[in-house]
Amino acid sequence: MCYTERMAGRRRIDEDAALRAVVEGTVSETGNDFYRALVTNLSRALDTHGAWVTEYDPGTEQLRALAFWMGGKWIEDYVYVLPGTPCETAINEGRMVHVPDRVVDLYPDAPPNPLFSGTVSYLGVPMFDDRHRLLGHVAVVDTRPMPDENRLVPLFQIFASRAAAELLRLRLESDVRERESKLSRLIDSAMDAIVEMDRDLAVTMMNPAAEKLFAVNAARVHGQRVEHLVGMDAAKELATFVDVLERRRDGDRHTWIPGLFTPRPPGGEPFLAEATLSCYEANGRPFFTMILRNVTERVKAELRIENLSAQTEYLRAEIEENHGFDEIAGRSPALRAALQAVSQVAQTDATVLIQGETGTGKELFARAIHKRSRRHNGPLIKVNCAAIPATLIESEFFGHEKGAFTGATQRRDGRFALADGGTIFLDEIGELPLELQGKLLRVLQEGEFEPVGGSKTRRVDVRVIAATNRDLERAVKDGTFREDLYYRLSVFPLRLPSLRERADDVVIIAETLVEKLSRQMGRRAQPLSSSAAVALRSYSWPGNVRELRNVIERALITSGEGPLQFDRVLPDAAAVVMAGAEISAPAEIMVEDRIRQIERINMIAALDRAAWRVGGEGGAAGLIGISPSTFKSRMKALGIRRPTTG
Repeated sequence: MCYTERMAGRRRIDEDAALRAVVEGTVSETGNDFYRALVTNLSRALDTHGAWVTEYDPGTEQLRALAFWMGGKWIEDYVYVLPGTPCETAINEGRMVHVPDRVVDLYPDAPPNPLFSGTVSYLGVPMFDDRHRLLGHVAVVDTRPMPDENRLVPLFQIFASRAAAELLRLRLESDVRERESKLSRLIDSAMDAIVEMDRDLAVTMMNPAAEKLFAVNAARVHGQRVEHLVGMDAAKELATFVDVLERRRDGDRHTWIPGLFTPRPPGGEPFLAEATLSCYEANGRPFFTMILRNVTERVKAELRIENLSAQTEYLRAEIEENHGFDEIAGRSPALRAALQAVSQVAQTDATVLIQGETGTGKELFARAIHKRSRRHNGPLIKVNCAAIPATLIESEFFGHEKGAFTGATQRRDGRFALADGGTIFLDEIGELPLELQGKLLRVLQEGEFEPVGGSKTRRVDVRVIAATNRDLERAVKDGTFREDLYYRLSVFPLRLPSLRERADDVVIIAETLVEKLSRQMGRRAQPLSSSAAVALRSYSWPGNVRELRNVIERALITSGEGPLQFDRVLPDAAAVVMAGAEISAPAEIMVEDRIRQIERINMIAALDRAAWRVGGEGGAAGLIGISPSTFKSRMKALGIRRPTTG
């Protein structure tokens, strides 16, 4: 019998009617009911003997039926294997398979199955998620040939996609329920007491540890204000912190309750507690979670913790001191251009090469890039390439295994491993030894390295920000810096302006520093006088912001509690302006080269008078009124060298 004759007994499918029938039959259903409605309506709409939706089990490589309709009845808990079936073709090749006739002839190796006895035709399509991971399979079969109609395939694909979406939704619901269950078990098993409150500080939840600590039943105190639990004084203290947390931004709405929190349960004994308070929102309403632990028997340990906390605060202050002020102050066009560049590159993972003179704030800009990046929750690890001995820098970068070299008594992770998932800041990259530059290039290109003394390759996900005050292009030409590494580092070069290019920012930065340093010294910040502002603007600041900070700090020290005096801390030229001396304007405006020439002549004169001694009493730096390090930096910039004698 030919195919045309075999098709004679089959009604022609009206695709619009089929689409409408399946949509109307499934629109109000979800979950398992949706799958049952889908397969029955698919079977009726396409006039087939059977239809099913299955879920793929990658562990067993089997298909488990979510709904299986065959010959007018449901087949429960059906599982079947793939080899030799048209389903295998559809799943392995990731495409729709349509066998309009003689399916048994085309798939003779399919396992015998009474359910499929008499099957002639097959139409099946795999289901994938948005990452193209296999979810399952939708198929229909018939005991008659199945027409190869133009709209049948897209119609079938539509409902396979709908079935995949429903399966994903069910899996997500299952994941949510599992996470909620885990969270509930986590809270219930916690040893610390956990109390949740609403905005009015009414108790909404307590875990078993809290019930035990306060000797109450959670159901009995639910909805009661927290003072019935902790006492009036402790409740007032909590209310204060609630107000503080509500004003904070998201991500910072948590706090330790300082000192020892002292709940006084009505009818119970007061106890000393260590406590935290955090805030979150649910359905637009704020809730507060208090976690506390009875530390009455651990007062001595608490005192020790407080001592350690004080040490931590001291170290944090030292780190802050090294990092400079918290934000980048100023509004000059040069600074705005640099900040605009930071905004452009921060959200990418591009490697950044920060270039600028000493003291321009390269580390500050590196921190600004990291803070505004997608990696801001990850670590920012700093490495000063100039401060590490050449023999140890490879171990510092990549870590080492135990026994890798003399003194390696235990395994140690390197800076790149510590920075995994975050950012590494390579300061003074121009000082990196040539023999290590190739290994750094490999990390930048491949994201992998081997620790010293190890054979196992380690992969990391690290964003690199490098900084230098050297001319790396010149170093490449001189052969002291690899050209390929230079181009890999300078994907996004960022040049920082010197302070002399930011004359309008000098006073802004100075006022910021005065306020910060005064606070650190426990003094009241004094405003800058107009003459002081003029003096600060008149100086060229060869040491940039770092030198300005030193000048401000010296002025605060020498001025005591009175107005800030800069005449004794500023270099001579600026101090003259400070003192109010009359300075006649030059006959013509001097260009930069002329100014540098005058500065060079003045520095050489000071060196001659000091017998070419830079530091110490009577040294050239003291004669001009700047630090020896700044004087040496300017000597290098102006090309001043001590003349040789015959």
